[in-house]
Amino acid sequence: MPNDQPPNTALDISRHILPNGLRLVHVYDPSTAMVAVNTLYNVGARDERPEMTGIAHLFEHLMFGGSANIADFDGQLSAAGGNSNAWTSSDFTNFYCLLPAENLATALWLESDRMLQLAFSEKSLEVQRSVVIEEFKQVCLNRPYGDMDHQFRDLCYTVHPYRIPVIGKDFTHIEKVMMNDVRDWFYRHYAPNNAVLAICGNVPFREAVELVEHYYSDIPRRDIAPRSHQHEPDQTAPKSRIITRDVPQTALRIGYPMSPYGSQAYFEADTISDILSNGRSSRFYRRLLLGSDMFTELDASISGSEEEGLFIISAKLTGNGEEAERQATDAINRELRILAAEPPSERELRRCINLLESNRTFSNLNCLAVAQTIATAELHGENPDDFMRPYRAHTPAAITRAASALFSPDRSNTLIVRPSGN
Repeated sequence: MPNDQPPNTALDISRHILPNGLRLVHVYDPSTAMVAVNTLYNVGARDERPEMTGIAHLFEHLMFGGSANIADFDGQLSAAGGNSNAWTSSDFTNFYCLLPAENLATALWLESDRMLQLAFSEKSLEVQRSVVIEEFKQVCLNRPYGDMDHQFRDLCYTVHPYRIPVIGKDFTHIEKVMMNDVRDWFYRHYAPNNAVLAICGNVPFREAVELVEHYYSDIPRRDIAPRSHQHEPDQTAPKSRIITRDVPQTALRIGYPMSPYGSQAYFEADTISDILSNGRSSRFYRRLLLGSDMFTELDASISGSEEEGLFIISAKLTGNGEEAERQATDAINRELRILAAEPPSERELRRCINLLESNRTFSNLNCLAVAQTIATAELHGENPDDFMRPYRAHTPAAITRAASALFSPDRSNTLIVRPSGN
């Protein structure tokens, strides 16, 4: 493949580590009047106990319910012209806010206080528990295909905590969360030595360091709970499950175990998903969505997990019944076999890599996206400027070898959701 180099889009990253273990990463961006503050904690749903799933997500909500010295996080941030949000995954919990650069101190005051200690309010726990339970019911119980992710993960995994969605196995687990559980989760996982603080915006590095030292240096280190979950055994036989639900059309989901983040096989699987379904030039779009009348939706993706994840193919079918399911599955498997036997062209592979690089470059024009990028890279021990390096190492032959290993029939997991009455 051509080894042409892209224009220089390197991030000028500065770093500072506090004695309590908090890692600060910083990018100065004088082109904006704003600053983004991103706090990434190395804890997620995979750290939950089997009898108390969903607490990582619940805790994300509780972090907005008041801290030791600040009763109203959102109110104080809004008064400074800012806004905030958060997300929880199986691997991480992330909090971010965006506000005028001149008010950076306000964001650091707020974030540091809730890292120091939550208010541990019974009222906040009651309110947020109700919010999360209602979210579970709306998303998983009262929506078509709502429990599909639960069913699919349970099919693909046997022992690993990835078998439970981030929202939890059942809302009754959240109902049982008590204040001692909340305190335990906080002190076992929320600590400066288990977090990365990223700042990007119109604030010079020296000023950022001074403010971070001021607000965070007195927060003590804590003993972080070790990860002790089981790893998923190798799959040696195909698995399938058929369920019936009140849904408008048949849905199909196929999963293949794949390598964890950081391995070359992970990046190859990511590129394979793009070859199959990213854009109107992709194989699924040209050959199956436009080239047949079997599908109304068809997509390939990866779970993006820190540990062994899944390559996922998702589809909705135009027809119902066993024959429609067989034809759809055969058509998908035919495309997988072709990719596993015949290398893609240089042009097809280059298109995918160029599209990925373009998306990455444009996303990093946003200071909030940059803050999240550098926080994640720091947690991984990576240089974010090397993001494209494993992708540029791809060759057509390597992609085919990866597809052959990935799409072994003995490693497939197929879930079919049929409409009631079919």
